[in-house]
Amino acid sequence: MTLVADDLDNSRLQGLGMYVLLKSMSDAGQSQSQVTNELFGRLDSELFATFDADELVAYTSQRPRLTFLGDHFAAYQAPRIEIYLMTDGMDRKFWFLTGVEPDLKWERVIAEILGFIEAFNVALVVGSASLPMPVPHTRPVGVTAHGNRKDLIENISTWSPTVESPAGITSLLEIRMTEVGRDIVGYSLHTPHYLAESEYPAVAVATLEYVGAALKLALPTDKLREAARLLEQQLAEQLEANNDVRQMVDGFEERFDAHVKEHEPRSLLLDEDKQMPGAEELGASAEHFLSLIENTNDWLRNGREEPQSGDQDQ
Repeated sequence: MTLVADDLDNSRLQGLGMYVLLKSMSDAGQSQSQVTNELFGRLDSELFATFDADELVAYTSQRPRLTFLGDHFAAYQAPRIEIYLMTDGMDRKFWFLTGVEPDLKWERVIAEILGFIEAFNVALVVGSASLPMPVPHTRPVGVTAHGNRKDLIENISTWSPTVESPAGITSLLEIRMTEVGRDIVGYSLHTPHYLAESEYPAVAVATLEYVGAALKLALPTDKLREAARLLEQQLAEQLEANNDVRQMVDGFEERFDAHVKEHEPRSLLLDEDKQMPGAEELGASAEHFLSLIENTNDWLRNGREEPQSGDQDQ
């Protein structure tokens, strides 16, 4: 890690919180890009530290983007892993660790992050992710809360499974921070699986709400809320016009409501007979629904004003 800020006054930066949001395989609803664009577009930021992404990213697994201009290539978007000093809407500062998730040398990266946390006595680290789930878009965005601060995670989760899953560096950071007695929590938001490949503003709003509440920050959500309302209206019209898709969403609503009512520690992935819905059933319904909302998503992407990202190339 290399510190690049002009002002390295350690005393004024002690005890701040840190938000960790790295683009990984768990980014249903394109939450990472929406949240990152909103923060850089609405808040003051100062690049404070960088990691050598060229040593940490396997380019064959995370292909960087570039532009072809008729007869030549240009605008190469090199991967970045950076720490920014951000200022929220109430003039409160916090650290923001953002960029791509490293493919390599996780333990070394985590050791450097822990060194930063120790040097600046970071009070609390909060991470977030977005997971595809068989839940309806007509209900509040669900969450699985985890970490070692019971006051920030108890009685919050709408789904608390015991499962084995692929690791992420933020999850490993949670383990390592707990081992050394540092406070960390995470919020994994539940995105309807049939919207997982699309831009889903509601999950970005929920992410900023949970992170802001945990870190006691005023984070911007108004533009995302408006985008979520527009999408909700479009989806409602499409559901009204297609009975098959309406029945699929009705089934998700029944399972979701039953789970909330019963407060039982069971997976929302299971049906009444505790069986997984068939892949063909889910896939066919999702494909049908996605085809209906494709034009809506194009309209939202083209119609929304893109936030400026300062020094960050998204």
